[in-house]
Amino acid sequence: MSLAIALLTVSDSRTLADDHSGDALQQRLLAAGHRLEARAIVPDDRYRIRAEVSRWIADPTVQVVISSGGTGLAGRDGTPEAVAPLLDKTIDGFGELFRVLSFETIGTSSLQSRCLAGVANGTLIFVLPGSLDAVETAWDRLIGAQLDGTTRPCNLVQLLPRLRESPDRPVG
Repeated sequence: MSLAIALLTVSDSRTLADDHSGDALQQRLLAAGHRLEARAIVPDDRYRIRAEVSRWIADPTVQVVISSGGTGLAGRDGTPEAVAPLLDKTIDGFGELFRVLSFETIGTSSLQSRCLAGVANGTLIFVLPGSLDAVETAWDRLIGAQLDGTTRPCNLVQLLPRLRESPDRPVG
């Protein structure tokens, strides 16, 4: 199943010309047969991040949002704080597994990763660190397989129709 994916890069300094992490994600999602529905770069400003992600969550054509950058502990890093309030449900295992996998390459520095994942309005959301290694690890070892409908015993794709159901929202 081909999914419509939006990519957000959070950075005060990157442009589309030098967004290597965004490029890597775009190449991977296209190679997997998915569609790039939208791509944007916003500064490390939690309200601009939240506005862009909210726009995509409200867009019925966007099924997945992947952000990269702004997950550190320093200064303006605030992507997790911007996105977390938008989530209806979190996927705690994503962050846990990502840190385990990152530990293999960056050791104890992996504890600084504040990546997260969840669902908002039936849209899958992944919040990743901005380094090229981080986005490659996340896609190659976690996200790519979960967005592949053939992954067994289960995958996130098979849940997509039910993710739009909500006790607060009528189905149909």
